[in-house]
Amino acid sequence: LRQRQRGPHRPPSPRPGPHRDSGLSPHTGVVPFVALLLLQRRPVAGRALLVTGSGCPGHGLCRSNVQEQTRRQVAVLNATAQELFSLYLKCQGEPFSSETDKLCNPAGIFFPAFRVNRTSERKEVMVAMYKLFAFLNASLGNITRDQEELNPMAKELLERLHNTTKTTRGLISNLTCLLCKNYNIFQVDVRYGDSSKGKSAFKKKQQGCQVLRKYVQVIGQAARVLLPHLSPS
Repeated sequence: LRQRQRGPHRPPSPRPGPHRDSGLSPHTGVVPFVALLLLQRRPVAGRALLVTGSGCPGHGLCRSNVQEQTRRQVAVLNATAQELFSLYLKCQGEPFSSETDKLCNPAGIFFPAFRVNRTSERKEVMVAMYKLFAFLNASLGNITRDQEELNPMAKELLERLHNTTKTTRGLISNLTCLLCKNYNIFQVDVRYGDSSKGKSAFKKKQQGCQVLRKYVQVIGQAARVLLPHLSPS
């Protein structure tokens, strides 16, 4: 399985550099679960590929407490999303603090559709969650890179961004396990937002603001939908 990686965000270990995979179509990107590094920035199609056979490691990926760990990770992200957004606003200064509704309106940006609810099938919920947090992981890479450039002294904000990214990666890993183990799904096509590279400082701040505000709006819904599906049987 192959994956194209783009953007500055790299895993803690190992640390492969960005590379181009000519085997991928320019309009689609199949993200293998086993890599757990969802860093592609260009928009691509979004669908789950149901695959059985040797491609899915299955039980080998899972810890014994994977469901409880996933519940905790979703709860942590839900509990800290608003604080992250508020701190981000504070560090961007004016006019973001006083014109938040106008400048941070996420209506004009892409964000993964989240159309599942508590009555949806568990598999459908898991795939939707994977797409959501894969997108978030890539977006956090964009935002963190920009803030390291624009606000290098904003230590608290940078720390929160890094911690949120770490939690998101762990959640992706656990969703990987659950999808692979329970449904033999080990590849998902995920659509991502635009990279902020090359944009002005103002546009970088605004894109981060829009993404984080939409994240605050969606994470609560995601938690309400996912957590019942992770309750002990």
